[in-house]
Amino acid sequence: MPKMKTDTSAKKRIKVTGTGRLFRRKSGKTQALTKKDTSRRLRGKRTAEVVGADAKRMNRLMGR
Repeated sequence: MPKMKTDTSAKKRIKVTGTGRLFRRKSGKTQALTKKDTSRRLRGKRTAEVVGADAKRMNRLMGR
């Protein structure tokens, strides 16, 4: 059976920590920033952990 290949788009969007946790960027940070509150814009800067069923799916995309 051939090896599992990593999904290239997932590789660019998801970071894996040393302990194996997955982190993604938050949405809503590309346009219409002037109408958004400062704290809302700053919250979008942070990364969020991928959890639950999404983590299982992302692990599969990452070839893990």
